[in-house]
Amino acid sequence: MKTTTSINPATEEEITSYNRVSEESAKEKIAKANETYKTWKKTSFNERSKLMHKLANIFEENKEKYAQLATLEMGKVIEQSRKEIEKCALICRYYADNIANLLADKTVETEASKSYVTFQPLGVTLAVMPWNFPFYQVIRFAAPAVMTGNTGVLKHASNVQGCAFALEVAFTEAGFPKGVFTNLNVTSDAIKTIIEDKNIVAVTLTGSEPAGRSVAKIAGENLKKTVLELGGSDAYIILEDADLEKATDLATYGRLQNNGQTCIAAKRFIVLEEIYDEFLSLFTKKMKAAKMGAPTDKDVYYGPMARVDLRNEIHEQVQKTIKQGGKLILGGKIPDRKGAYYPATILGDLKPGMVAFDEELFGPVASVIRAKDENEAIELANNSTFGLGSGVITSNTKRGEKVALQLEAGNSFVNKLVTSDPRLPFGGIKNSGYGRELSSYGIREFVNTKSIWID
Repeated sequence: MKTTTSINPATEEEITSYNRVSEESAKEKIAKANETYKTWKKTSFNERSKLMHKLANIFEENKEKYAQLATLEMGKVIEQSRKEIEKCALICRYYADNIANLLADKTVETEASKSYVTFQPLGVTLAVMPWNFPFYQVIRFAAPAVMTGNTGVLKHASNVQGCAFALEVAFTEAGFPKGVFTNLNVTSDAIKTIIEDKNIVAVTLTGSEPAGRSVAKIAGENLKKTVLELGGSDAYIILEDADLEKATDLATYGRLQNNGQTCIAAKRFIVLEEIYDEFLSLFTKKMKAAKMGAPTDKDVYYGPMARVDLRNEIHEQVQKTIKQGGKLILGGKIPDRKGAYYPATILGDLKPGMVAFDEELFGPVASVIRAKDENEAIELANNSTFGLGSGVITSNTKRGEKVALQLEAGNSFVNKLVTSDPRLPFGGIKNSGYGRELSSYGIREFVNTKSIWID
């Protein structure tokens, strides 16, 4: 039997192995999810909410166990892992408490004696999820999907199968019927067959742009709805009136949070030229002071990347950028130690056409770009194939809002790093994907928006 092996990125040591699921077994599990859907969709919001609250309790009661597992499998600093588990509980409670309002029927005045729009579940949804937030990414999909009356099957990243199995157990312990949430430990090669399965009605994917294109193509050929949240190269404009202490604090955390491996992380810092040198000097000082080390150690700011191959890829991007004329300000060298470590790195004086300007840098590497004025800063920010998150740092919030409205992205924050919040829709444009997660907009992606007319 084929297995999946988890490797600790901090030590490169094997953690454990998990048995793969054959395509035949996967189809049986999907069929079971569909049978469960037929009864689950008939349950009341109240019944679902009680179970979802129990799931939230399980996350809270097992926070340390789950956090240690996430850190072990993908290298997240332990305190950030704890916060991830807390956010899972928050998401569960949000949907448990608000589902009736989010999916309430909408009366529409027409010539009918009664006409309204109702929202009904669709069936079994496939989620293809990444490793960077191994618990939260899954719950962000699963909590709303399950609360609508859908059932879900998960194809998680191979390097976090411990987290994937833990999630399946958590749903079972919360009392959800078997088949409401199912983990499929299959290879990526099996995704096509799974999407084509007659019992799969929709697909949601968070991952790379190539993965999104592949899944969208297969789903499109089978006329199945998709929501894609792909990569990002988020631009943060630093205006000349910004508080540079605050701006560089945000920049440092934004680039090193989750070891630099966040889709909506601040990646490109576009700084007006009158403060460029001062910003770069202070930013460099703070990035240099950030402690890199084992993610379970005290006072560590960032740990290893999730895999050695990913570390090597970002190093190659750094080296290509330098050859193209980019200036290495800090870091840029693979440390002589075990583990997938990469130092806090800053590349300066970047221009369109350079790798670090055009491509997503999924690791602890910051791109700093000079702009002559506000208009050029907006132009440079929008000069990207991506459009997930963006931000503006300024002491004038009205000015910041004006700039934010001109940025081509699904999320634009002023004086704050982009974050996902269950009360707001989350997603991107351009090559960052389409569709939305969270809030009323996200929960209605995988429902039948149905018109009822009574004469």
